[in-house]
Amino acid sequence: MLSVLIWVPILGAVIIGCLPESMVATRSRQVALAVATGLLGWSLYLSSQFHLSEPGLQFQEGLPWIESLGLTYQLGVDGLSLPLVLINSLLSWLAIYSSDGQIHRPRFYYILLLILNGAVAGAFMSQNLLLFFLFFELELIPLYLVIAIWGGARRGYAAMKFLIYTAVSGVLILATFFGLSLLSGSSTFDYAVLQEHTLPLSTQLVLLITLLIGFGIKIPVVPLHTWLPDAHVEAPTPASVLLAGVLLKLGTYGMLRFGLQLFPEAWRVIAPGLATLAVVSVLYGSFAAIAQTDMKKIVAYSSVGHMGYILLAAAAATPLSLLGAIAQMISHGLISALLFLGVGAVYAKTGTRDINVLRGLLSPERGLPLIGSLMIVGAMASAGIPGMMGFVAEFIVYRSSFEVFPVQTLLSMVGTGLTAVYFLIMINKVFFGRLPDSLANLPRVRWHDRVPAMIVTVLIVFLGLQPSWMTRWSQTTAVALVEDRLNRSTTTFAEVRSVPSDPDWLSLQLTGSESPKRPIH
Repeated sequence: MLSVLIWVPILGAVIIGCLPESMVATRSRQVALAVATGLLGWSLYLSSQFHLSEPGLQFQEGLPWIESLGLTYQLGVDGLSLPLVLINSLLSWLAIYSSDGQIHRPRFYYILLLILNGAVAGAFMSQNLLLFFLFFELELIPLYLVIAIWGGARRGYAAMKFLIYTAVSGVLILATFFGLSLLSGSSTFDYAVLQEHTLPLSTQLVLLITLLIGFGIKIPVVPLHTWLPDAHVEAPTPASVLLAGVLLKLGTYGMLRFGLQLFPEAWRVIAPGLATLAVVSVLYGSFAAIAQTDMKKIVAYSSVGHMGYILLAAAAATPLSLLGAIAQMISHGLISALLFLGVGAVYAKTGTRDINVLRGLLSPERGLPLIGSLMIVGAMASAGIPGMMGFVAEFIVYRSSFEVFPVQTLLSMVGTGLTAVYFLIMINKVFFGRLPDSLANLPRVRWHDRVPAMIVTVLIVFLGLQPSWMTRWSQTTAVALVEDRLNRSTTTFAEVRSVPSDPDWLSLQLTGSESPKRPIH
């Protein structure tokens, strides 16, 4: 069942590659959109068959591959990976739908988007470390080419910088995986097998720090972030949607899946440092966003700050904080997609993203009132306004992290206030005021541009009003991840507050009420 999400987009890419030249201009987009629609439908079907009370992997598939290297084709999803698989399918559909119908070299463009979709899905579902690495590296090439070919004026520089940083990230991750397998005395890279081994603390620390630097580049955390603003600014809008909405989550997913779970004792030692690094990322990203005049750079630095919230929750490593980390990944994926879609529409209609040039775009007669309204919703959601999914995710992160790292959590909360500051500056300058004559009578926004942003907006509001639809997939898994980590640690922990079968677990945790406790020996 899971293999469909990997090999169908690859098959779709092959079909597009085989189209006659006379059909390329008209059929490439249609085939890619049909494949993306089928993948989204299949992802929704898988989610409907997912058992919420089961903490372990579901829909597992396993085949031997290159056994001499320890490489097996092992797939599975749980409450950590399933929401990300869904986000990948949704945002891939939106990226293809929102792509310019007159884009040059359409055959190659849509082939790359489909390969990117399959590679990301494979990484999220892989249960063999070497298989994960192969998919992790596979997604690098399509995005590099999309930026390098269809990007902005400095696309060559941005694409090469992205390639170099991500290649270094991959080398560090692969070195960690090889070190873990070698030092564990294991002949396989299967995740479940490597979980059975517990290494000495000093060895765990070396491997974990190496792994976190690798995934830290991908997330990215300060000071490993400098490739991201350039990549976003030069990338076409669909690529920015996928980069912020999905690809950055490969870093946070890998950090939680492999860093937290494979090195439990080392994680506990470096957790305070990770929480402090999260504060640095949150505050630096926020202040850097305030200093920008390019709308896309503002949203890009906003991503740096908001990914810091995930790092803070991961450092706390409680059931509720892990749930908050997953919720923040979903929230940031959708909110950043809306903001980049809005910025892309503004740039397409006005030819600029400079907030010192743009004025009055909310004008109902001659401006872009719908795009302006959706951008305001995105800004409100990113700033954590109640009623939006951003508020739910950030509240869970703060509520859970405060008990473990109170100082770092309070400092990170400043980032929420700063988010409101830089988005208010952008919204006020770009959408309010008098529309200048140079921007009057802008081209009309077509439904082609409206539909993706409207779909994401509906989801942001719905999941803000009904947050259980965002958290229900991951509650049991969040508890199981912590319990498994504590059981495998040689350090004694007194207890973990969680009962997976309790339907009121989340509300009890959020309100601070006493919930039943299970001792962990």
